[in-house]
Amino acid sequence: MKVIECRDLTKRMIGRNALNQLSFTLEGDKITGLIGRNGAGKTTLMKILAGYWHETSGKVEVFSERPFQNLNVSVNAIYVDDQMKFSHTLTLEDILKEAARFYPNWDTVLAERLFDYFSFHPKEKHDYLSKGKKSTFNMIIGLASRCKLTMFDEPTTGMDASVRKDFYRALLKDYLAHPRTILLSSHHLEEMEDLLEEIILIDEGQVVLHESMDELKEYALGITGRAEILEPLLADEEVIYETRVGDYSTYAAVKSDSPVIQKAKQHGMATGPVPPNDLCIYLTAKQKGGIDDVFK
Repeated sequence: MKVIECRDLTKRMIGRNALNQLSFTLEGDKITGLIGRNGAGKTTLMKILAGYWHETSGKVEVFSERPFQNLNVSVNAIYVDDQMKFSHTLTLEDILKEAARFYPNWDTVLAERLFDYFSFHPKEKHDYLSKGKKSTFNMIIGLASRCKLTMFDEPTTGMDASVRKDFYRALLKDYLAHPRTILLSSHHLEEMEDLLEEIILIDEGQVVLHESMDELKEYALGITGRAEILEPLLADEEVIYETRVGDYSTYAAVKSDSPVIQKAKQHGMATGPVPPNDLCIYLTAKQKGGIDDVFK
């Protein structure tokens, strides 16, 4: 079943396209990473999927319906970020009670156990929580809602390392017990890649890559060798990333099926897998080199 379908989705904001003819389809019951640099369009996309914003052009469907101001989507999808707002008059206890009334799959037991585990006080007000505690409370809302489509936008903002680990552990355990479609937005793939079944990499409002995590891990290889030998080999090849290492060596990332890999091995050069987080950084870089190249 298609939970999300976007075709040539465009959103124009402040004189530019925040999303630019973006297209992808997302099937149900998967944890998917929405990966991209700051400003890539991740938040814009998720707010359109949640029904907060309307598209400028193109097609967007959630549960086969246009999400904008759609009650069915609102009840069955939740968007969680660090900017969530609640009534100033409600305590944290009140917020959980109101959420239970709205979301049909709400798990009161899970909400209360997480609330106690993270040491919240029932009479606290959301506005007066620290940034990290707000993110933690918002996470409780997202998990306990058990929505068919659950979207977390940079969910660990402000959390310390131990709470981040607890969040990812709780998310995985609850997903395994109650599978649904979970979309996790981040520009830090390395801390959540073990959770993900697939990733959607976006840059400048377009999909750069939509792959399973297994495919992503095998997508590219890195080559390290003497610059005067390796650089001529790379001259006519598609290079994902290239930079000098010290005075005499060059490092390059190329696709796993590139013919340059065998040539490099014949010259005794070292090759190895490119970590998924590094690959996403390389694929969305504005230039092929690294920061060291600025100082040449």
